[in-house]
Amino acid sequence: MANTTLHSAKQNKQDEYYTQLADIENELKHYKEQLRGKVIFCNCDDPYESNFFKYFANNFNALGLKKLIATSYVKSPIVGGQLQLFDIEGLKPDGKEPYKIEINEVPDLNNDGAISLDDVEYLLKHDKNTATPLKGDGKYNAGDFRSNECVELLRQADVVITNPPFSLFREFVAQLIEYNKKFLIIGNKNATKYNVAFKLIKDNRCWLGYT
Repeated sequence: MANTTLHSAKQNKQDEYYTQLADIENELKHYKEQLRGKVIFCNCDDPYESNFFKYFANNFNALGLKKLIATSYVKSPIVGGQLQLFDIEGLKPDGKEPYKIEINEVPDLNNDGAISLDDVEYLLKHDKNTATPLKGDGKYNAGDFRSNECVELLRQADVVITNPPFSLFREFVAQLIEYNKKFLIIGNKNATKYNVAFKLIKDNRCWLGYT
């Protein structure tokens, strides 16, 4: 049954299957003080399908974040399912182009006394500077974490938190080390055997998470 479910999730590109919100909450609850006042960059996370983005957007004020940045690479398979992309000024109506979202604050815009995705949705709809398209460069496609635009965003970040593409795991971690960034990433257990990860763990520069 589990294998059948996993196979189905892969076919349907349900990335949340791999990064469920409950798993993110269980791990990140241990780092609240370390995240306070920080710029968080989710550079492999389409905000319209990423539970990382959902977690940080919902808890932006509770965590005391300075800024949240998320970048998409391809059109989300559930676009419009949680946030209405079609209504966001500055993006194409079909939502095919990669984009970035930068959030500096999440006010209680609907005055219901709580911060939720409804407030994030209102912010995205009414602040055209929050969501902007990415263009890419001559070497990498728009939204690729290796592209010039995404590297510039990386320079701004204090902490990178995401689930990187498994096939590019070595290159992804190497980039974080090159730019001396703190990070919390989810990866396959086999990745700990890669030279780039194994050496970091051996040198006590990288650790396995709580969960």
